[in-house]
Amino acid sequence: MSADHHPGTDPTSQTLYALTGVAVRYPGGRVALREVDLQITAGERIVLLGTNGCGKSTLLKVLNGLIPPCEGRLCFEGKRMGPALRDRDWERAFRRRVALMFQHPEAMLFNPTVAEEIAYGLGHLTRESRRRRCQTWANRLGLAHLLDAPPSQLSGGEKQRLCLACLLAPEPEVLLLDEPTANLDPRTTGWLLEWLATQAMTTVVATHYLPSASDLGERAIVLGEDHRVVFDGPVKAALADRALLLANNLAY
Repeated sequence: MSADHHPGTDPTSQTLYALTGVAVRYPGGRVALREVDLQITAGERIVLLGTNGCGKSTLLKVLNGLIPPCEGRLCFEGKRMGPALRDRDWERAFRRRVALMFQHPEAMLFNPTVAEEIAYGLGHLTRESRRRRCQTWANRLGLAHLLDAPPSQLSGGEKQRLCLACLLAPEPEVLLLDEPTANLDPRTTGWLLEWLATQAMTTVVATHYLPSASDLGERAIVLGEDHRVVFDGPVKAALADRALLLANNLAY
């Protein structure tokens, strides 16, 4: 692959991510991930399962290029992500294609109004296209009446919906979601699950809430309390494996 390759220019590429021996340690030596080996293919719907503190959020940030591995190899479409992200054009294209929603929505919100928040990631569009896209996603997520409101004044559920609107408005190809149904009302949760099921994009959704797992994807990756991948296979098989769930603090 040539040095000037940018994300999205190779339509024959099927493997999006390849992780080999990836480990992450935080300052002070706290281990977040150990020896993670994974491949993620375009169009997959993956559920990332594990108890709190096992490394789910860290793995999503690794996939988004926010946290570099301390050990191992991380590639996106065959290209080492560390060096690639130092290329501004490559990084810009990557950021348009890959979107991450943090577990706590306040971490994502910083613009004066809801409308400006949704439009923030649409700078590559014309003003009229930005306006239409913003209105579309505000309508879909029940935020149209709040477009002029400061995000700080929104409820927890409204902030969660705003974060979803911000991520979905640029129409990314890869969606990384950290506990996306937290704080959502049942109607919005149902809409999100149905919407995700109809999309061709690649999704990796972290959750410890087992009842929604089978609605979020077909493949399950389970992280154990030792921060290793302890299962990688069909969601239904993971949910049916009582011993697996008990051993990894996902059932009692």
